[in-house]
Amino acid sequence: GQALTESGGGSVQAGESLRLSCEVSDWTDRIYAMGWFRQAPGKGREEGVAHIHIAGNVTAYDDSVQGRFTISQDRAKNSLFLQMNALKPEDSGIYTCAAVHMKLTQFPPPKYQYNIWGQGTQVTVSS
Repeated sequence: GQALTESGGGSVQAGESLRLSCEVSDWTDRIYAMGWFRQAPGKGREEGVAHIHIAGNVTAYDDSVQGRFTISQDRAKNSLFLQMNALKPEDSGIYTCAAVHMKLTQFPPPKYQYNIWGQGTQVTVSS
């Protein structure tokens, strides 16, 4: 089956940048959207921070990252990316990529429609 594998996490100082990657095994046209989710320290829920409509290449961001983060796709590399600039301590957490394999009724799709998830990569931003 399809698998998502994240990389690129690490520890940085506030104001620095990181670029996360999500390698998609067997990327097919059945992927309609992908997203990056963040689980902050001490919180059990992942929250969506960035989403991309695969066919239309349309993006959507949480207000907390708008203007600082950029989600992108590269089908030639079977990869999804999240460029994170001007990082803040509150950006710390486990970042996980996920994919939607059903036709979209809305964008960004609700979290429950993301049916394939990676294992996550840790991002730590210190002040």
